[in-house]
Amino acid sequence: MINVTRFNDKKFVLNAELIESIEETPDTVITLTNGHKYLVKETLDEVLDLVYDYKNKIFSAVINVNNSNY
Repeated sequence: MINVTRFNDKKFVLNAELIESIEETPDTVITLTNGHKYLVKETLDEVLDLVYDYKNKIFSAVINVNNSNY
């Protein structure tokens, strides 16, 4: 899950696993696999960084659990 901001300054949480595409048109539009589109204040690069951070946390937790079993 990533925290992003609508243009009315309301923050919301988006399931990063459902992101199909991210476009700058010039505003950032995130399209999910279910067809829903979200217009957010963050740039494309900022959204990518949020997704990368989220994925790193998930995979780090999996690696830590697997390493603790040895």
